Amino acid sequence: MMPRRAAAAAAVLALAALGLAACAGEGGKAYSWGWYVISPFTPQGRTHLGFLVAGLGATIAVSAVAILCSVVLGAAVALAGFARYRSLRGFNRTYVEVVRAVPMLVMVLWVYYSLPVLLGIQFGIFVSGVIALALSDSAFEAEIFRAGIQSVEKGQIEAAKSVGLTGWQTMRFIVLPQAIRRVLPALGNQFVYMLKMSSILSFIGFEELTRRANELTVTEHRPLEIYTFLAVEYLLLVLFASWLVRRLERRLGQVHR
Repeated sequence: MMPRRAAAAAAVLALAALGLAACAGEGGKAYSWGWYVISPFTPQGRTHLGFLVAGLGATIAVSAVAILCSVVLGAAVALAGFARYRSLRGFNRTYVEVVRAVPMLVMVLWVYYSLPVLLGIQFGIFVSGVIALALSDSAFEAEIFRAGIQSVEKGQIEAAKSVGLTGWQTMRFIVLPQAIRRVLPALGNQFVYMLKMSSILSFIGFEELTRRANELTVTEHRPLEIYTFLAVEYLLLVLFASWLVRRLERRLGQVHR
């Protein structure tokens, strides 16, 4: 099923590229295709393909590390929203509203250029990208965890209290295990979102898929062909990640039956 969907999606993109070329030719001068730049049948094309695909590992790595950090941070912020202290609950609402209001690109630029000035520490591009992506996503993770915690029936919480469990013990042994299991599909979808948003890191020079496509476009002057291949790369990557998330959802559904 997955290979068929990927092939169909790639075919749709190819047809779209042909349509764009046809539209470009209506202006009077037909577009001169240059697929040789990424052709697997020429040495130059194979070199360019290897250069473009080499950014796949960096994209997956920065997205995976960032989503792990954002899950931990988001869970901590969500727990603060259920604390007995008003200051912690206020921190939860303030953090979520402020971080959600900042565009991710702005967050990336601020972390890379401004945060080192404030802290006196110079971060590498990878670390800066992870921090920026994790901060931007953590507010959404906090809301996901909040919804998961609130989905646990109040009767279970009252039963835990009736047998002498403290608030923290109830949260740790009763609420959180169920909440985490229920929000796993949503966390998987956030990882898919993170894979796409990692392209923003090209603005600070991180050598992921988009950055490499930009560099090759500058040297070869073939944006249509190169960016079409970039779109196919992201499409196949996101389709594969979405397929894994759906399998996880079905697995969890079978466990609960």
